[in-house]
Amino acid sequence: MQHPARFVILLTSVALIPWRPLTADDLPALQEVELISTLDSEVQHVRYWAPNHSEKPRPLFVFLHSWSGNYQQDNSRWLTEAVKRDWIYVHPDFRGVNQTPKACGSKFARQDILDAVDWARKTFSVDPSRIYLAGVSGGGHMAMLMAGHHPDRFSAVSAWVGISDLAEWYRFHSPDGKPQRYAQMILKCLGDAPGQSKTVDDDYRDRSPVFHLHQAKGLPVDIAAGVHDGHSGSVPVAHSLQAFNQLAQIYNAPQISEVEMQQLWSDRKLAAPTASDLVSAADYPRTVYLRRSAGPSRVTIFEGGHESLPDVACNWLQQHHRTITIATSRRYTGHGSE
Repeated sequence: MQHPARFVILLTSVALIPWRPLTADDLPALQEVELISTLDSEVQHVRYWAPNHSEKPRPLFVFLHSWSGNYQQDNSRWLTEAVKRDWIYVHPDFRGVNQTPKACGSKFARQDILDAVDWARKTFSVDPSRIYLAGVSGGGHMAMLMAGHHPDRFSAVSAWVGISDLAEWYRFHSPDGKPQRYAQMILKCLGDAPGQSKTVDDDYRDRSPVFHLHQAKGLPVDIAAGVHDGHSGSVPVAHSLQAFNQLAQIYNAPQISEVEMQQLWSDRKLAAPTASDLVSAADYPRTVYLRRSAGPSRVTIFEGGHESLPDVACNWLQQHHRTITIATSRRYTGHGSE
C-alpha cells in the first residue's frame, strides 16, 4: 500500500515547479516525409510534427514558408504555437524558393499543399472542423491564394504581409523599369514582365490572390500587415488592404477606400479612424491603425513592419470550426528523420 505521506510530498513537489513558456530548446525535432505529387509525380518534401497521443482528433495546422524559403526554413515561432496547442504541424515545400516556373503559386505548388493536407488526414487523426492554414510574406501570398482557389479545403486561413497582386509587386520592385531582386525572381517564375502578352497576364492573374478571393465566401480569412511594410519591408500594405476588399465585396461590407489606403501609406495612420479601428491593447499586443471585418474575415494593420505575430494568428484560428468533408488518399514514400 502506498504511504499517504509520500503521496502528499509528491503533490507538493510538483506544485512547486515554476511555469515557464515554451522555448525553441523545448521544441521537438521535425520528421520528414516524401510525397509524390498527384499532378506531375515529382517528389515533394514535407516536415511535420504530431502529438504522441494523436489518436484523439487534433487540429491540423499547415504553415507555409516564405518567398525565398523552402520546407527546411526555421519557423520555430509557429511550431511553438502548434506544439503548445497540441496541433498537428505540417510544413510543405510547395516547390521551394520562388525562382522556378512550378513555384510561386503555380497549379503544381497549390496541389503540393493539397497533397500534404490529404497525406496528413490519411496518416493522423485530424479534426475535420479545424484544418488551419497560415503563412508569412510569400507564405502569406500562398495562404491567400489557396483561400481563393480552394476555399472548401480549409477551416480558416491567416495570412501575414502577403503579396496579393504579382503584377503590382513586380512593378513595385522594378523602379525606373529595372527589375530588382524580387522582380527578377518573378521573371524566373513567370517568364516575362506583366503586359507582354495575354498568356503572361493570365498567368500573373492565376497566381495572384486578389483575382480569386471573391470565391472564398464562408471561409474565415485573417489578413494582417505592419504599417511600415513596403517602406522598411518588401510588401506594401496595399496588398493586404486590396485583398480584404475582395472579401468585403462578397458580404456587401464597406470596402477600404483609396483615400484610406493612401493615408496608411504616406502618413502611416488614418485621419479619421472608424469605431472598428479602435482596438484596445487588451485585444491586440500592438497599436492598431486599421481593423475592418467582413463576414467571418478581417484585416488588421498594426504597428510593425514585414513581420507576423504567431500567437495572435493562432488565437484567432482556434476560434473557428468549419468542417471540411473532402478527404482523399494520396501516395507517399516512407518516413525519414529531420
